[in-house]
Amino acid sequence: MAITAAAVKELRDKTGVGMMECKSALQEADGNIEKAIDVLRKKGAAKAAKKVGRATKEGLVFSYIHAGGKLGALVEIACETDFVAKTDQFLELGHNIAMHIAAADPDVVKRDQVSTDALDKEADIFKVQALNEGKPEHIVEKIVSGRLEKYYKEVVLMEQPFVKDPERNITDLVNGAISGLGENMFVVRFQRFAIGETNSNTN
Repeated sequence: MAITAAAVKELRDKTGVGMMECKSALQEADGNIEKAIDVLRKKGAAKAAKKVGRATKEGLVFSYIHAGGKLGALVEIACETDFVAKTDQFLELGHNIAMHIAAADPDVVKRDQVSTDALDKEADIFKVQALNEGKPEHIVEKIVSGRLEKYYKEVVLMEQPFVKDPERNITDLVNGAISGLGENMFVVRFQRFAIGETNSNTN
């Protein structure tokens, strides 16, 4: 079917992926925007996997200060070349992630950075909750595992739903930029600041 320029632009705006890849995804999805997003997510993850391990010696530190100046965040995002670091798409990615951190208050960048103590504490709480809810003991561990997955989505930056588009998480956002710009990139660390909070996150 014929793919309109308006549809390509809409998909580009939603995903941050290049125009030609958006057009190709729409053709593969018979013009359906939501299906095309799924196509791009799968391709973006595959491209990102291929680029993992490539040297990332460039990048930028991005900042976001919320209106009123009482909430803000800094985030370092690495990429391979200074050229990509100056592109609009990379700059938009950095701004979006810094804004997301200020709003969503993640604890860590990646799942493997969650401390064992924190996981054990949450698992114990979830187990007690499940037993108090009258759940059979033989399925409690499965319930705890499911609730820990939800916990990861609350505290791990890369697994959090993006505040501006909850259908995608931050990993999807980064993979879309990798797919569009053709370079490996990743979030290195972040720090969130909030007036009156002494435990704002540092990673």
